[in-house]
Amino acid sequence: MDAEDAHHLTLRMLGAAGRTGLSGMLAERASDSPRTVMGLSFRNPVGLAAGLDKDGACIDGLASLGFGFIEVGTVTPRAQPGNPRPRMFRLPDAQALINRLGFNNRGVDQFVENVKAARYRGVLGLNIGKNADTPIDRAAEDYLYCLERVYPFASYVTINISSPNTKNLRQLQGAGELDALLGALKDKQQRLSDMHGKLVPLALKIAPDLDDEQVKEIAATLLRHKIDGVIATNTTLSRTAVTGMKHGDEAGGLSGKPVFEASNAVIRKLRAELGSEVPIIGVGGIMSGEDAREKLAAGASLVQIYTGLIYRGPALVTECVEALARTSAAA
Repeated sequence: MDAEDAHHLTLRMLGAAGRTGLSGMLAERASDSPRTVMGLSFRNPVGLAAGLDKDGACIDGLASLGFGFIEVGTVTPRAQPGNPRPRMFRLPDAQALINRLGFNNRGVDQFVENVKAARYRGVLGLNIGKNADTPIDRAAEDYLYCLERVYPFASYVTINISSPNTKNLRQLQGAGELDALLGALKDKQQRLSDMHGKLVPLALKIAPDLDDEQVKEIAATLLRHKIDGVIATNTTLSRTAVTGMKHGDEAGGLSGKPVFEASNAVIRKLRAELGSEVPIIGVGGIMSGEDAREKLAAGASLVQIYTGLIYRGPALVTECVEALARTSAAA
């Protein structure tokens, strides 16, 4: 079966389980290991990364797998089909995926309806992006529009500027572009906070393919604008770990085990620059409980998984929660 077809089949099964109330049978629930991050109370520090459920249609089924928080999206203002298929590839020998999906989603209006229909009441992150046909110099308009639409329904909102599959998107990580974008978003956040009577934290999702100077510039911009959190990292363009493998030369973002060390390196650099002021959500290549522990040791406050869930199933969630609970108890 095509990797993307398998992905959609899994989502349909999770969606059906959530609707029928059978979702509690899908996984053994790990013990709670509560954390408070970004002013939010997390049942445990292991979350689902964005990208698995782009339309927010399977939140209840996903929540049943034992996650301490769920992030859905990336959503854009208007529906778009994404890039041509095939656009998702498994590399099992590397415990990796390559995808060039391109923010395929049904648009923010349908996304909001799906989120409103979910029964889940835990921490829910809503991940927003820009449409592929929006010029990069007008990207802020898409982010501001999506922020306004999702704000009332989000526990936190993630600003995704790091997917490699939307042309020129990563330009927004540049110092000037990022400064302007985050300034506009923080202004909008304050206005929406006044309107809705609640402050919804903003988190920025960044790439692993950054040099030390770029990480320093991003950290300084996060501090200057008082951004509430940072998610490190998205997928990588590097192919060093998969050279010569079947599908290893496909275009797109590489996720899974090969991005683990690069992600950890960015987390360590961010923590050195940010001190304790901005929490980090660590994501990239977590395939075991020990991997999750290493993410926290690098400087993350919470972790997210995606590709590991594809390869190891719901047991990985429980393993990570229990490993981090033991780490916390021993501290």
